[in-house]
Amino acid sequence: MTIIKYPPNVGENDCVILFDGVCKLCNVWSQFIIKYDTRQRFKLCTVQSPEGQSILKHFNMPTDHFDTMLYVEGKQYFDKSDAFLNVVNKLGFPWRLLYLFKVIPQGIRNWLYDRIALNRYSLFGKYDSCILPSKESDNRFLKSKA
Repeated sequence: MTIIKYPPNVGENDCVILFDGVCKLCNVWSQFIIKYDTRQRFKLCTVQSPEGQSILKHFNMPTDHFDTMLYVEGKQYFDKSDAFLNVVNKLGFPWRLLYLFKVIPQGIRNWLYDRIALNRYSLFGKYDSCILPSKESDNRFLKSKA
């Protein structure tokens, strides 16, 4: 019997969104989540943080370059367009309507996702370092459980 462990700092019912903390587009996405996740289902985590790095290592993902958002739900993760679609599906109406794009083959969805992800710094800009969460949103970020 194989026992699958939860990623570090992630529990059974946790929904965690990992994003590039220096990417301006990704930071706008995190603010969007904070605003429209009215049930506060999601915890946010930058891939550059110690918590983000440990989750990436858990899933054998690169820890030095980041080309996708990662959505972790319990023991499993989703990346690229699947991550995006699973997140918006949980945001409720009207955002969950975007989940209809799931009918597009994953290869096409991920090709489109990659075009944005690989050019995000040149299209939207980059911060010199990760932006710290405000006092109001600090509770929305994943913290070490150790």
